[in-house]
Amino acid sequence: MRAYQDMVFSTAARLAGNDSQAEDIAQEVFLRAYEHYPQLRGSPTAGGWLKTVTTHLTLNHLTRYRKRWRLFSELRSAAADEESSAPEMDVPVPDTLLADLGAEQRRALIDDALRKLPQQQRLPLVLYHFEDMSYEEIAVKLHASLAKVKTDIRRARAALLPHLESSGITAEGL
Repeated sequence: MRAYQDMVFSTAARLAGNDSQAEDIAQEVFLRAYEHYPQLRGSPTAGGWLKTVTTHLTLNHLTRYRKRWRLFSELRSAAADEESSAPEMDVPVPDTLLADLGAEQRRALIDDALRKLPQQQRLPLVLYHFEDMSYEEIAVKLHASLAKVKTDIRRARAALLPHLESSGITAEGL
């Protein structure tokens, strides 16, 4: 558990966007690992197994949470329809934006910015960049169309830049 607790927690926190939910999910992951301890004890794939279980449990948790609040999202659907009809701006986000920061600073800054994104943008972005899933795999996992996944990832990338800049870091300063 000590060897993998940071990886499990950070995976759940990035996907859920909430530390308390991530703690609950991490606890459930390690309960499942305990149940499978004989198979995992000497396995070189234990880390991958834990990451997969963490991803699945987090997505399941978010699906249940989303269903609870469906009523509120339906009330806001009119506003979302108006937003989707607005012309989209294609804002390029440079890949080297955070290259000069230390790894720990970069991780903290990105995690904070990810928490500020709406769930429908954060989930596909995290699955693509941190879980190395393809667009197609994400579409299947989130029960969404391929076009929606691509759009959400593009919007999430564009939305991250202002969050990073609001932390006092500008693209020119890096």
